[in-house]
Amino acid sequence: MNNIDHEKAFIEIIQQNERIIYKVCSFYISDDATLGDLYQDVVSNLWVAYPKFRSECAISTWIYRIALNTCISSVRKELKKPQRVPLSQLPDIFEQTEDSSPDVSELYRLIYQLKDMERAIILLYLEEKSYQQIADIVGLTVCNVAIKLKRTKEKLLSMSNK
Repeated sequence: MNNIDHEKAFIEIIQQNERIIYKVCSFYISDDATLGDLYQDVVSNLWVAYPKFRSECAISTWIYRIALNTCISSVRKELKKPQRVPLSQLPDIFEQTEDSSPDVSELYRLIYQLKDMERAIILLYLEEKSYQQIADIVGLTVCNVAIKLKRTKEKLLSMSNK
């Protein structure tokens, strides 16, 4: 594959998976300017890693893993928790469905208060990823994913009852 074909294939992959990248980034940002920067960091890291992608997992799994690692690393570098951003200020990256309601907005507000790993796991769960896919993406065992997911759901439930 020559450089032009390689570049075109990469651009197509990014375009097909843009929503995944934006969704992951939106869970780790404090303002719109940071969202663009974080998105660029993720795409840059994907570009660097692309030649090493061996198709041993789904492309979306690979993208989730790099996006989550990039976002978590970015948050850790700043050594502070991101500010809370009302969902109304985020770009319209979440699909509007019949289920969109104040309850969904409240769920996302609570998710923003979770720790990085909890947020990553619940994001992937809400994206209907299997426990195995979540484990592959975040680098945990399936058993650990199940335990952390159960605890995170319990935490969200207790947060919503306050």
